[in-house]
Amino acid sequence: MSRKLSLFALALLPAAALADGHTTSLGLSYGPRPAALVDKLPEGALKDKLMSCSTQVPTQTAFSIGHRGAPLMFPEHTVQSNVAAARMGAGVLECDVTFTKDHELVCRHAQNDLHTTTNILVSDLASTCVTPFASAQGETAATAECRTSELTLEEFNTLTPKMDSADTAALTAEAYQGGVAPWRTQLYTDKATLMTHAESIELFKSLGAKFTPELKSASVEMPHDGFSQADYAQKLVDEYVAAGVPATDVFPQSFNVEDVYYWIDNAPEFGAQAVYLVEWTEGFDEQNAETWLQDFDALKERGVNYISASLNMLMTNQDGKIAASDYAKAAKAADITLIAWTLERSGPLASGGGWYFQSVGDIIKDDSDYLVALDVLAQDVGVAGVFSDWPATVTYYANCMGL
Repeated sequence: MSRKLSLFALALLPAAALADGHTTSLGLSYGPRPAALVDKLPEGALKDKLMSCSTQVPTQTAFSIGHRGAPLMFPEHTVQSNVAAARMGAGVLECDVTFTKDHELVCRHAQNDLHTTTNILVSDLASTCVTPFASAQGETAATAECRTSELTLEEFNTLTPKMDSADTAALTAEAYQGGVAPWRTQLYTDKATLMTHAESIELFKSLGAKFTPELKSASVEMPHDGFSQADYAQKLVDEYVAAGVPATDVFPQSFNVEDVYYWIDNAPEFGAQAVYLVEWTEGFDEQNAETWLQDFDALKERGVNYISASLNMLMTNQDGKIAASDYAKAAKAADITLIAWTLERSGPLASGGGWYFQSVGDIIKDDSDYLVALDVLAQDVGVAGVFSDWPATVTYYANCMGL
């Protein structure tokens, strides 16, 4: 176990070492949020069913996937964020994978997000940013861009993580550190710990969870100093092999279908569970196949078994109710297993749910629709799992429904 994780994770290992599917090994807890969402549901069968589970004991479930951990309240891709997600019963945890200047793999949502997810702009490493901080000027927003590919791993490890945010009206780099969305919090940012990909494997193993690493697109031209895209994709799976993790516990993801094909062709034991990520794009209509970019039969024939799609692609407005989209039905008809992302990332839903709910935004009423959408995804779409920024909600639902 690395020195960096030892003090925090070792405290969990005695409990995790006993984990064998029994549910209290990590002191699992739903907290108040799932019950609060159930309380908001209108009277009916869904509310009755979910209320009937109010005294159930939480169990870990692979249906519940921690999206960057639990970033509704914890800095994403940190030890603390993922421990929180595991304690909420998330049975699958995510490390978005990018690389440093010396081609070490680390957990970051993007190679160029350090200016919003760490303190780099107010550190001694600010000079490494490809776009230095520039203050807001009139109607022009403050800007910066800082990349992991400009730092060695040793330098990366000196950074302090923070909630993903930026105050684009800032006049100073210090003020730029703000801008946290009002539905998030900074209560749990103190002493949060960054992770390498290898450290995430070590931690997730100790928490009894499975793995869904996402190979992120590089912000630099590839190959990068001799490090090719194939090298990058191979190194991701090699770190699981080195850690002794069975391929059946790993669901590698990428928005680049060529990465998925690489794993299918060159690491088939991992490729069998490789996940092709897709998202709503301009002109997409979840009910009109002519606007879809995916040929499900061709993907299946090529060996793609999993697609993870944004929520808006899988749901539609059918007679004023949330329902499974034609896109989702067509994928299932081709024997593609679907995964959905990302629940509870939109903040309060009273204003329609924003990007993630745009296909049903005109019928979204309040936060209880998180549960309505989840029920449709599970029962009508038939997804195998749901990413969430607060996994307790998905865990509660999955436990109650026996998923």
